[in-house]
Amino acid sequence: MAARVQKHTFDSIMRDLRAGNYAPVYMLMGEEGYYIDKISDFIADNALPESERDFNQTIVYAADTSPMNVAEMARRYPMMSERQVIIVKEAQGFKDWSPIEKYLDNVMPTTILVFCHKHGSMDKRKKITLKLDQKAVVFESPKVQEAALPKFIVNYLKEKNVEIEHAAVGIIADHIGQDLNRVVTELDKLVVGLDGNNRQVTPEIVESKIGISKDFNVYELKNALINRDVLKANIITNYFDKNSKEWPVQRIVPALFGYFQNLMIAQLAPDKNNLYELAKFLGFGYAKIAEEYMAGLRTFSASKTKDIISKLREIDAKSKGLDNPSTSGGELLRELVYFILN
Repeated sequence: MAARVQKHTFDSIMRDLRAGNYAPVYMLMGEEGYYIDKISDFIADNALPESERDFNQTIVYAADTSPMNVAEMARRYPMMSERQVIIVKEAQGFKDWSPIEKYLDNVMPTTILVFCHKHGSMDKRKKITLKLDQKAVVFESPKVQEAALPKFIVNYLKEKNVEIEHAAVGIIADHIGQDLNRVVTELDKLVVGLDGNNRQVTPEIVESKIGISKDFNVYELKNALINRDVLKANIITNYFDKNSKEWPVQRIVPALFGYFQNLMIAQLAPDKNNLYELAKFLGFGYAKIAEEYMAGLRTFSASKTKDIISKLREIDAKSKGLDNPSTSGGELLRELVYFILN
């Protein structure tokens, strides 16, 4: 029987690093670059005293070196230091990993070798991947799920002693999407812009610091649809149509699809009236977001939700030109909103 491969998480790796427990080799890979950067940056900033980094810390890009060069660097002894650190950025650019395979057979205990492999994971069928599983700390960083984004926003700001209103969470999550590096950049703008005594982010602050309108955004459209507020839904739809460069229908449909897809799942929940149980059933770490689904359950039946999902798929296809020679994005959005409200 093959040995069971230990699964390393971001939290488990960071716990070891903060305790000063460094492994000889790290393979950090996956779609979400934020956690890859956090781990590699921590190693770069903490594995060596600043006075030792000039001679014992090397950061290279795969495009500027080769696996053979990296293996040779890794075999060197540190200069007047306990260890050396080598960080390889954009390691997905490497093709021939055989020199690294040989290095893994006899790693240098005085070297910390870190590979940052972004935009996907290594082919698990390759020999190098199997060997890394045995010899290295391997971390896979999948794209953050839409349901996990509100919790990430809340927790990130909480670490900076900043609170955020639920509406502001929804506006940011729906507008920026699941690129965590971009989310963090925008959240940092909010934190820097807060007054000393005011440590709470509101929709008004989001509008002034990030430039997302507190009144005209996908989050507000979604709430208008959930509450069957026909006037508000149409006002927002008209605004999107007049500002179609910023708000193309191709940007709006995916956000609405995510909501109604989760609402379809919520229809199956054993306890639809308990906020925390519903959030748990949907896999949300941020319970307050389940309020939107409790409201949606009161507005839309399971059959209507299913029909809306089908309509969203139809509008998405038409917005990309499939079976649609002439209908504009604004007209498609109006058709969608009318269908959802009726």
